[in-house]
Order: sequence, then C-alpha cells, then structure tokens
Amino acid sequence: MGKVMTVSGPVTASQLGYCQCHEHLLISRGTSFQINPALWMDDIDKSTAEALKYKEAGGDTVIDAQPGGCNRMEEGLLEISDRTGIHIISSTGFHKLMFYSDTHWIHRMPQDELYHFFREELEVGMYKEIDCGYPEKQTKIRAGIVKTALDREGLSPRYMNLFRAAAQAAIDSEVPLMVHIEPGSDPKKLLEFLLEMGVWRHRIIFCHMDREIKETEYYLSVLKEGITLEFDTIGRFHYHDDAPELALIKEILDRGYSGQLLLSLDTTRERLKSYTPNGVGLTYLLCNFLPKLKKMGASEEQLLNVTVQNVKNIFHE
Repeated sequence: MGKVMTVSGPVTASQLGYCQCHEHLLISRGTSFQINPALWMDDIDKSTAEALKYKEAGGDTVIDAQPGGCNRMEEGLLEISDRTGIHIISSTGFHKLMFYSDTHWIHRMPQDELYHFFREELEVGMYKEIDCGYPEKQTKIRAGIVKTALDREGLSPRYMNLFRAAAQAAIDSEVPLMVHIEPGSDPKKLLEFLLEMGVWRHRIIFCHMDREIKETEYYLSVLKEGITLEFDTIGRFHYHDDAPELALIKEILDRGYSGQLLLSLDTTRERLKSYTPNGVGLTYLLCNFLPKLKKMGASEEQLLNVTVQNVKNIFHE
C-alpha cells in the first residue's frame, strides 16, 4: 500500500483510521472573509482545541480542503498536527474563482505553470504568502490531495485551464482529485471530461451534492461511474435538517454503494465550537449523526466503509 502525504510527512493509508474528508481547520482573513465572514478562523489555539476534541471522540485524520492562494494556512496546519497527533492532509489546487482577488496570479497563470505549481506543492512543498504574492516562498510541508471547484460557470476557458492542470497533476502525482460541486452546476459533464483525461475513477471525489436532496437515482447515476461521493451537508440546518440526509445515505448504503461514499462536515467559523459556542463542532458526525445512522439500521461494515475503509481506497493504487 502506497504512502499518503500528511503535513507532518508520509504515512501508510492503513494509518489514516477514522477520517472526515472535507473540513476547514484554518482560514486566514482575506477575500473569502469579505464574501462570507464565516470563512475566517485563524486562531491556532482555538483550532487546536477543536482538533483535540475530535481526537478524543475517535477522530484520527482530517483532510483540510483549503487550497493555496485563497487563505490556506499551511504552517498552522502543521502546528495543529504536531500539537494534537491527528493526521492532517492538506490541499493544493484551486477554489471557486470568486475567492481570489481580481488581481490574483491564478487568473493569469498559464496552464503549464499551474501544473508545475500543483506538482511542486505535492512533490516538494507548499508555497506560503501566496494570497496576494506570486508563489516564491516554499515550505517543506507537502500537500496530499488536489482540491478543485466546479462553479455554475461550468467548463469555461478559464476553468478549463485550471481543471486541465489540476487533473494532470493528480494523475502524475497519483493522488485523489476532490471537486467542490456548486449547486446548479453540471457535475456529469465535468466527470466525462475528467475520465477522458484519464483520472482514476476511484480517486475522483465529488463533494457537496447533498446540499440539495434529490431523488436517489440522481446520485446513483454518478456512483455507477465508479467515483466517490462525499456528503457533508450534515448539521447544516440552513440547507436542511438531518432527517432527509439520513434517509438518503441509508438508501444509498442499502443499494450497495457503501464502498463509494465519504462523510464530513465542511466546517466554518460558525460551525466550530471553539469559535462559536453554539456551533455543532467537529465531533458532530462522530457523536450525533453516525449513532442516528446506526440506529436506522446501518451495519457496522457500512459505517466502517464510509468512515475508514473508503478513505484508504481513494489513496490506494
């Protein structure tokens, strides 16, 4: 089994244990904050306290889904990992372009340079101080996954430039490709493009498609392509309560797709208890949601798949 790159260094996939695959532990104050004040949590002590509670509840690993250039705090993630002992897998790649300033380098960087940037972050070390400045200062902290974002704009020329570079970097570095799926976008068209590029099916992760609860067949039509879905609209009550989410997940499990589903919380400032006391907290999935899913009849094997085994699988050859 191959190695998985965490901010603290490589581990085997079998060491990952229980993992929430789309979280945000740290985000510095920048363009994303101007759009949504909840997208700002830069207090390392508070985020460390949150991570410690997660570990105490049974969490072993977190994938932090904030890519470079839009307020990622790579050195802070390493400090949290060192202080708590949890594995943190950080992201290279790109987010929705609204989260970058109009003058940001990502808007004008050619495809070959973007590819080189993503590969460097995966193979050598992530760059720091790149929310405004061009990538020049490189750390020794490596990313372990490629994060991308499909906006309603779709595969326009500027997004196509980014997706080509990111997908090729994921292929060549043999890491998973995570995709933020914006409601109202066309994930099936993107999936067709990624498969044509040669991205390994089991390493493609489509996130957030549960923000709008649709007919189960909609999700099965994507799962039948062999990719992984990551559901994280859990405890996010401005979208919907947990009841329809639980019902959807239970049906997908019962239809035989427990090997292609991941769960997480997609945390923000207002959802982390260390920042907002009435937030659900990073432990909500472990302590509240999964027990409800088990009570509905989800088997131990199904629960193990969506929290442990499938994480190993997306990193495995």
